[in-house]
Amino acid sequence: MKASKSRITKGLPMGAYVETCDNSGAKVIKIFNVKNLKTVKGRIMSCGVGDLVMAAVKKGRPDMRKQTVLAIIVRQRREYRRPDGTRIKFEDNAAVVVKDEDGNPKGTMLKGVIAQEAVDKWPGIAKLASIVV
Repeated sequence: MKASKSRITKGLPMGAYVETCDNSGAKVIKIFNVKNLKTVKGRIMSCGVGDLVMAAVKKGRPDMRKQTVLAIIVRQRREYRRPDGTRIKFEDNAAVVVKDEDGNPKGTMLKGVIAQEAVDKWPGIAKLASIVV
């Protein structure tokens, strides 16, 4: 995992329902924890592009439902600024389900565009990404 150069606006709070953009079997996940995030006591945790989260599978294959999984956020609707001054936002919020904390994806293909920040930080996602923005 590599550090990101830009400070990404955290657009997804704890408890948000996020669609997955891979073929792991999960369709919709609910974020309940953000890994490696330090925050003020009492503040609701939130995450942005490139963050590793723990989530519960709400919709998907019967064997995947009600499981806790690790996921990486690859798109967010909330606009954020890149170091070169450009601002970027996506059409939807999306995540990729991963097997372990090293960021190895559970699925074998990714649908849609993937943010450059997530690709830089997680090389396992970079291998499967077809369109990077």
